[in-house]
Parts: sequence; C-alpha cells; structure tokens
Amino acid sequence: MSEKIRLEVCVDSPQSLAAAIEGGADRIELCAALETGGLTPSPGLMALAAQAPIPVYAMIRTRPGAFVFDDADVATLLADIDAVRAAGLAGVVLGANRPDGSLDHELLARLAGQAKGLGMTLHRAFDLAGPDFSEAVELAVALGFERILTSGGETTALKGLDALARCFDHAQGRIVIMPGSGVNLDTVGAIKARLPLREIHSSCSLASDAPADKALELGFVALRPKHTDTGVVRRMKAALA
Repeated sequence: MSEKIRLEVCVDSPQSLAAAIEGGADRIELCAALETGGLTPSPGLMALAAQAPIPVYAMIRTRPGAFVFDDADVATLLADIDAVRAAGLAGVVLGANRPDGSLDHELLARLAGQAKGLGMTLHRAFDLAGPDFSEAVELAVALGFERILTSGGETTALKGLDALARCFDHAQGRIVIMPGSGVNLDTVGAIKARLPLREIHSSCSLASDAPADKALELGFVALRPKHTDTGVVRRMKAALA
C-alpha cells in the first residue's frame, strides 16, 4: 500500500484554523496576511493554534516583499522564532535570499541555529534560487530542513511540474519536496499523477462575499477575501487518498 500523502493547509485566521482541523488537515502552516504570501502570525493566533491536535508550523517573515533581509529584519526574525518556541508550536517556516536570488546560506544557518529543536520548512524563497535548484536542495538538506515548499519557480505548482520533478529526482528522499501555490481541487489530480508526492500544500479556500459596508470602503478588508473551507479540505484529502 502506498504511503499516505499528507495535506498541509495554510491559514491566517482563527476561523480558517478551525476549518482546516475539522476538515482533516495533517499539518497547519500558520500565517498572517496570506494575501501577501504570509507573514509571522500574531501571538494570540499562535496561542490559539498551540491547542490544535495536529502539528502547527508558524511562518517567520517580517514584512511583505522580497526575502532579502537587513539587520533590523534579522533581529525580528530571531525574536519571532523564540516566540514560536515559547508558544509551544511544532515548527517554523523560514527562507532568505541574497540579492541575486540565491539562498542566503549564512543567514539561513543562523536562523536554523535559532530554531534548533523545532521542525523547519524552507519556504518559497527557494523558488527564486532557480532555474537549477540542485544547490538549493543540497543547502536545505545540510541545514536540517525537513521539507521544501516550492512551486518549481513558477507562479503555480502546475506550471512548475517539470522543475518540481527534477527537485524530486535530486532530493532522492533525503528531504520532502512539498508542492504549493495554486494547488486546489482542479489541479491536484494532475500534480499527483506526475509527482511521487509525500506532502502537498494548499489553502483549501473559497472566496467570501465582500461586505458592502464601511469596512470595505475604508480598505480594511480585501475585495474578495478568502477563507479555508472545511468541505474543501475534506475533498482535497479524498483526492489525495
């Protein structure tokens, strides 16, 4: 019997956290502001997620934009890792690049050292290190990351299937390659058919109706906000079975 494919669901609210757990997610990536690709979650959301019956990994990212960090960013990243540990979560989601797009070996080693004892996922900063990802895979293995979240350097995992296949071949089971970005019920079948998946990443979300009220007018909510849906999580799990 083949190994079960584990589903990681990314969430950025208490409601989406609850929906992911109820739907049967195997692990949570906990963020703030998923519309910007995910930022470090608030202390309150981390405290709530620490009660979850499944592992929760928190995004460590100070701000939107590129993953090239200055000294002030680094001080914040290190403190946020400590906050994740203090909250009792299972792991962290890290990434850092040099200006040329390659992974920042020195900074990643420092962040990994700060996160010692926690699980670690290398996030999509990896996608900027292509088109040949072999060196980036080797660095992730050497630093003790458990998995790499990647779209193969493309806007979606479906578009990046060829590069993802090369990452799987190069990794040779030494580290989990976890496809993410644009993974939904319409695309998961093609991704599963092409790649020897062990894990996959999705928001399992639906678009919410934007409220026609003052909060929308003032820019406090997204025009088409999304939320993780319990039913979508369940259908995604069934599609992976």
